[in-house]
Amino acid sequence: MTLSVKGKGDLTPEQYRVCWERGTERPFTGQFVHHNAQGMYVCVCCESELFESDTKFDAGCGWPSFYQAVADGAIRYLDDQTHGMQRVEVRCGQCDSHLGHVFPDGPEPTGQRYCINSVSLDFKQSL
Repeated sequence: MTLSVKGKGDLTPEQYRVCWERGTERPFTGQFVHHNAQGMYVCVCCESELFESDTKFDAGCGWPSFYQAVADGAIRYLDDQTHGMQRVEVRCGQCDSHLGHVFPDGPEPTGQRYCINSVSLDFKQSL
């Protein structure tokens, strides 16, 4: 099966900038910051499952935050030393689009805070 990945012609300019040029949306502007429906957050570029809604929490940082990825391999981790900081960038494990960053200051049970751009996500509501 061939992976179908959305590119420049299939995404909004903001989605393309964030996902393929490693951008960041402005805090508190994304559609999923205060989103609380039950379901699955998926990659906007390839629709791979990334985060279950049960792992979402309000970190107060201005971006949707999750404490755990849906499965091993769903997320790719890269060292990011841009902007004079040491961070861990997270990308989709399937298509390699930029999602955001993960920090070690989240809640139990993982202690992780996946800080994710809303524009890099889509949502599939549970039936």
